Amino acid sequence: MDNFLELLRSRRSIRRFQNRPVEKEKIDILMEAALRSPSSRGFNPWEFFVVTDPEIIVQLSMAKPHGASFLKHAPLAVVVCVDTEKSDVWVEDAAIASIILHLAATDLGLGSCWVQIRMREHDADRSAQEYVSGLLGLSKNLAVLSIVAIGYAVEKKSGHPASSLLYEKVRNL
Repeated sequence: MDNFLELLRSRRSIRRFQNRPVEKEKIDILMEAALRSPSSRGFNPWEFFVVTDPEIIVQLSMAKPHGASFLKHAPLAVVVCVDTEKSDVWVEDAAIASIILHLAATDLGLGSCWVQIRMREHDADRSAQEYVSGLLGLSKNLAVLSIVAIGYAVEKKSGHPASSLLYEKVRNL
């Protein structure tokens, strides 16, 4: 338990990455971690698209006008999708898988940051979901929840101090 708590204490969102690829062995571990994510009733509705092609990553960084541009410098992007026909709680399942990716990346010495796609606009004519689906040629039953940018951090960020935790949001009954 102490190791897991230390992992949580050290995890930070990283938006600046070294120009260094993530090794295949680490990508394999990340995917194993994602595939071990809990899912409601064991339906496992998620699908993960591992993107290492810099040109596609740059295009993914344009999925929405704000909060995605840093993605263009990431050496790895994992697009977290869900088959919406397999589960009525696909949002939750995909969110769990996304955070598992974050924690696994931290454990491997990598930085990561979530790019929200669901319910975001690409432009006035289409959603970020439609943009990413078109870019990757996804089937209509796949919804995109997020893109997780992963790579080696340019700088080391300290974890959030315990004094910043909002303990007033904990209620003891």
